[in-house]
Amino acid sequence: MLKWALIFFLISLVAGYLGFYRASAATGTIAKVLFALFLIGAVIVVIIALITASFVF
Repeated sequence: MLKWALIFFLISLVAGYLGFYRASAATGTIAKVLFALFLIGAVIVVIIALITASFVF
């Protein structure tokens, strides 16, 4: 998911440079949403890992 966020971010930069501002805004928004989903997923995985690791000891 982080890979797709970076891809959309790069597309947004290129589109903005070429003057396609609406496409740049749309892909920028998609990149932000994907990055937020990645962060939420990463936090959930870390929390689950900490909870399950406490039962091992």
